[in-house]
Amino acid sequence: MTTNNYSGPTKLLHWLTVTLLVIQYAVGWLMPDVHRNMPTEGLVGWHLSIGTAIILLVVIRLVWRWIKPSPPPLQTVSPLLQNVARATHFLLYLLLVAFPLMGWVNASAHNLPLTLFGLIPLPSLAPDSKTSLLHAFGELHSPFTWVLLAVVALHVMGALYHHIIVKDNTLRRMLP
Repeated sequence: MTTNNYSGPTKLLHWLTVTLLVIQYAVGWLMPDVHRNMPTEGLVGWHLSIGTAIILLVVIRLVWRWIKPSPPPLQTVSPLLQNVARATHFLLYLLLVAFPLMGWVNASAHNLPLTLFGLIPLPSLAPDSKTSLLHAFGELHSPFTWVLLAVVALHVMGALYHHIIVKDNTLRRMLP
C-alpha cells in the first residue's frame, strides 16, 4: 500500500537538515572571519563541525531516498512546475553537499585543524595550502551563502504556493 505522505524518517531527516542549516547560518554570521592558522575553537569549531554534520546528514538522506523513494507528486500543478520542483530539489541536495565541502576546503587552505565536534579528526582537503585552485574554490564558500539561501527560498515559496494558491496537501505531507 502506498501513501501520499512522506515517511516519518524522511520528515525527521528533512526537519533535522532545516534545523542544522538555520543553526549553521546563525553561527556563520556570528563567528569571526577565518584566517590562516587560527584556532578552531568556539563558533569557528562549531561552524566546521555543523557543516560536516550537514554533509553526513545529506548522505543519509540520499541513501534513505534511494531505499524509500518519495511519494509521487500531487498532480495539481503543470509539468513545468513539477520540473522546477525537481530541479530545485536537485540543487538543494547538490548545494547541501558542495557548500560545506567548499567550507572544508577553505578551512584546509587556511591550515585550520578540523575535527567533528572536537572528537573525530578530519583530513585536510587542501594538503598543500599554497594550491591556488583549491584556495579559490574555498573562497567561493561565502558568496555561495546567498545562492543556497535563494534556492531554499524558492523551495519555501513552492511549498507556500501549493498551500495558499493551489490549496493541495503538498506542504502538509512534509509537516511533522
